[in-house]
Amino acid sequence: MYIVLYSFVIKPAKEQKFLIAWKELTALIIKYEGGLGSRLHLEKPLNYIAYAQWPNKETFTNAGDNLPETAEKLRNIMKESCETIKVLNKLEVVEDLLLK
Repeated sequence: MYIVLYSFVIKPAKEQKFLIAWKELTALIIKYEGGLGSRLHLEKPLNYIAYAQWPNKETFTNAGDNLPETAEKLRNIMKESCETIKVLNKLEVVEDLLLK
């Protein structure tokens, strides 16, 4: 398994738009690109940390070409809703003890 960690700093009054777009884009990535889903965590007000799970690095690296046009609109909503979006890290999972 492979994960990607993200940091999102949301603009004031844009939180709901971001959350809706994040959920919808994540659903499309699962459906069309083979992603295993993502979790979004509130670090502090307007600051979120997310990690997306993938079956392997290759699936993550090759993702993007199969998404419908609506994915680009959702990405733009997320970008417009954020002060910053950062990829914090990309990691191979060594052990997984989360309950499924």
